[in-house]
Amino acid sequence: MKDDPILTTMITELKRGTLTLCVLSQLKQPQYGYSLLQLLADKHIPIEANTLYPLLRRLESQELLSSTWDTTEARPRKFYVLSEKGKALLCALTKEWQEQYQRVGALLAEEDHE
Repeated sequence: MKDDPILTTMITELKRGTLTLCVLSQLKQPQYGYSLLQLLADKHIPIEANTLYPLLRRLESQELLSSTWDTTEARPRKFYVLSEKGKALLCALTKEWQEQYQRVGALLAEEDHE
């Protein structure tokens, strides 16, 4: 079942819905793209660079993140951090995630007992 294309597609859809929450949760402190990739990977949330960078740009355009350039080193880096709007959204998404997790967990536990 591991190589089943239907399963692969559904897992991708499931992950896509949670990546935004994962990214937002790690931007309470400023991070640049590569450091965020590493941070998430270290926490067993792998994300491809070609997924992360467009997501960061979208979140910034939605005013959920603010960014600043650090040009003090040889290679300039764009740092992202949650805006006030982003902090509020993270709080609301976290609450919704926890409620969904409990409901789905209860539903699946029912299935286990049948």
